[in-house]
Parts: sequence; C-alpha cells; structure tokens
Amino acid sequence: MPAPLPADEEARQATLDAYRILDTGREAIYDDLVAIAAAICDVPMAVISLIDRDRQWFKAAHGVDGDSTSREVAFCAHAILNPSETMIVTDASRDPRFSLNPLVTDTPRVRFYAGAPMRATNGQPMGTVCVLDDRPRELAPQQRTALEALSRQASRLMELHRVSWELRHQLEERGWYEQQLLHYQRELEQQNSDLEAQSLTDPLTGLANRRAFSRTLDQAITQAHALGEPLSVAIVDIDHFKSINDLHGHAEGDRVLQSLGEMLLSAEAARGRLARFGGEEFVWLLPGRALDQAVRESEHLREAVAAMPTGLPVTISIGVAALERDEDASSLLARADQALYTAKREGRDRVCALP
Repeated sequence: MPAPLPADEEARQATLDAYRILDTGREAIYDDLVAIAAAICDVPMAVISLIDRDRQWFKAAHGVDGDSTSREVAFCAHAILNPSETMIVTDASRDPRFSLNPLVTDTPRVRFYAGAPMRATNGQPMGTVCVLDDRPRELAPQQRTALEALSRQASRLMELHRVSWELRHQLEERGWYEQQLLHYQRELEQQNSDLEAQSLTDPLTGLANRRAFSRTLDQAITQAHALGEPLSVAIVDIDHFKSINDLHGHAEGDRVLQSLGEMLLSAEAARGRLARFGGEEFVWLLPGRALDQAVRESEHLREAVAAMPTGLPVTISIGVAALERDEDASSLLARADQALYTAKREGRDRVCALP
C-alpha cells in the first residue's frame, strides 16, 4: 500500500527542493557510498533514494536498474515517516504494507529492505540510504550502525552541495548586480557628462556659452602670463540684428545666428575657443596672436560673414584687444568691448582694435 504523506509534507518537499540535488548527474562520491553500503550489509542492491512529490529518485544506485520509481511503490516513502529510526523489513512478502507491491511481486522481487533516513539540517527527511535483497534476512547491529553512518555522510554531502550551489548562485548574482551597477554607473557618468556639456554649450549655435568661455579664458590668460606669450580677444556683434528679427521674424534671426555659429565653428571650435556671449554677440579667444595678427584674422572673418549665402545682408562689427601685462579677464574683455563700441560708432561692418 502507498505510504501516507508526512504531516509536514509541504515543508519537507520545500526543504528537498532547496537542496537542488534532484536530477543532478551521477557523482562518484555517492556511487562509492552505495557500493560500501552493499558490501558492509552483504546485499546485492543499495540506493541513495530521495522522495520527491510523486516519485523516488536515485542519486546513486548499486545493483538496481533505472533512476526512479513511482512514490506509491517506494519503501523509502514509508521509511521517512519516522526519520529518527532505520526502517527494517525482513521479508516484504509477509509484510502487509508491501506484499502486493510490484517491486516485491515482480523484478527485482525485493524481500529484505533496510533504509536509514537522510535528514536535512532542519531535521526534515529527504530520503534514505537503503539496502535491498531478494532473500529474507536480518540486519546485524554493526551493519545497521554502519548504514546509519553512511546515511549521515550522504546527508552531509548533500548539505555541501546545497551550500556550494548557494555560494555559486550568490557569486553569480553578485556578478550580475555588479555588472548592472557598473552599467548604471556608466550611464550616470554619461548623463553627468552630457549635463556638463549642456551647461557649457549654447543650444542654438552649438558653440560654447559664456560660462564655458570664462573658464577657457582664465586658463589661457594664466598660461600666457606664465609663458610670456601674446593673447588677444575679439568680440563679434551682428550689425542691425534687431532689424532682422523685426523685419523677418525670430526664426530667421535664429537661422542667421546658427549660420554664423557654423562659420565660427569651422574656424576654431575644435579648440573650444569660441563662444556665444549672449544675444547676437560672440567672443573669440586668440591665444598666441599679437594684436596685429588678431586684427588680420578678424578682418578675414568679417569678409567671410559678409559673403555668407544667408539670403539676407548680414555684416558684423568686431572689437579686438590684446592682453597686457598682469591684466585679468574682466579688464581684457572690457577693452575688447570698448573697441567693439568704437566699430559700431564709426559705422559698423568693421574691425577696431585697442592695444
């Protein structure tokens, strides 16, 4: 007759599942245990059997074909009902629990059975280390002691398997989380980098903004003073820009700003020395250029802007100033702005310079 389920079967099954031993491959260390059990007990068959939901599965088997049977015919399903005791059946053909069992009436015609339950660390029975014979017999006390010792050894091996699996899983999970953390960290760094770039870039023209230019200018001035090298600054203003907005609309004004930005980028943007200062005003840092060279380059820029194919008459005025000894950024920019004011006052579409 089939064995009844243990009172705490759900917990027992959960414990067995947690060991993750079911349906694992054959392992020599378990095969050795059943071979030793068969030899010590002087029987032809020995099994490490785990009682699953609807089957008994053999982690190792000696002298037994197959790797499982149904739970209904499993002797071990009876053995786990009293996990603190080794179950011994001296003659199954005379035991009412097993006399009609197909394992008794048919191959392998079991008569003798002894099963020592294997218990998890929480006390739940998972299965047995059992020995079987096709002849009725008794189990000597020393054989029983040895079988129980082998059962404890099998339990410890499965506990080691469980712990090893959990450690591997934790390491894999940790590796996955570390990869995710690295991924998110890189994304955050990229976002921060993008935000930093956005905070330093004029969105309309793609040029550096005033904040970015101020940093660059301060660094360039410090270097120029330290090395005794020339440095100039040019402030560029689009002439009559308000009229462009008023007559043609702000969209057309933005297009003019973008066209000028593209021209400036083609000249210097790779070195980050140009910026939109605000409105229609741009600033150009010219390191290594004395005043006369800066003026020449500014004239070339003025001519290029006048020739831009914008569909509108666009001209610029430029004020240029060269760095003086011990001068700071605010003073240099103020003098360039004063030069720009002179260019505007003198009729626009020209370059004016202050030494």
